[in-house]
Amino acid sequence: MICSVFLFLDSLGGGEVMVVVMVIIMFFGSDKLPGIAKALGKGIREINDVKAQIQTEIEKNTSGLQSEIKKHTSEIQSEIEKAGEGMKRQINEASTTVKEEGKRIEDTMK
Repeated sequence: MICSVFLFLDSLGGGEVMVVVMVIIMFFGSDKLPGIAKALGKGIREINDVKAQIQTEIEKNTSGLQSEIKKHTSEIQSEIEKAGEGMKRQINEASTTVKEEGKRIEDTMK
């Protein structure tokens, strides 16, 4: 039932909109329509204001959390870089050792 109402609203054309407007005018009268539109606009504006306030509060309350996350992320990145440098150094040392041993073996074979 509700799905069919949403499908109806999705496929509204010009004629259907005119019928809806006429029904609204019949129920409320043409003299009350500007007041209804004004109240509707005010309600939408208040909803947007409240939404903006909530969003500001969330950002304000999570800013400390964001800075903590950034701090820990940079610490982790620094540790990873240190570990990578240590691994590179060990690989270079191992490579040098292998080359030296290969040269010694080559020299003894001659």
